[in-house]
Amino acid sequence: MKAVQLRITGLVQGVGYRAWFADEARARGLVGWVRNRADGSVEACIAGDESVLEQMIEAARSGPSHARIDHIETVETDAKGLDGLRILPTL
Repeated sequence: MKAVQLRITGLVQGVGYRAWFADEARARGLVGWVRNRADGSVEACIAGDESVLEQMIEAARSGPSHARIDHIETVETDAKGLDGLRILPTL
């Protein structure tokens, strides 16, 4: 299992991005979390099969209909402790 942490910037708050991301990740069988950041970005940590992660990252580049994604920063991380898919409070 591979894990990545994402920082998504653009118009990603107030447009349903977190809920959309969580639903898309769950549908793909991924585990992890997603949350808004005080700086206006969305942060996520997801884990699963590498090819499925790549599909999710590609989907995240489009997001829900009212979102505008400017950039996605991706960093490999540790999958330890990730289970389910949770929406966390803003950090």
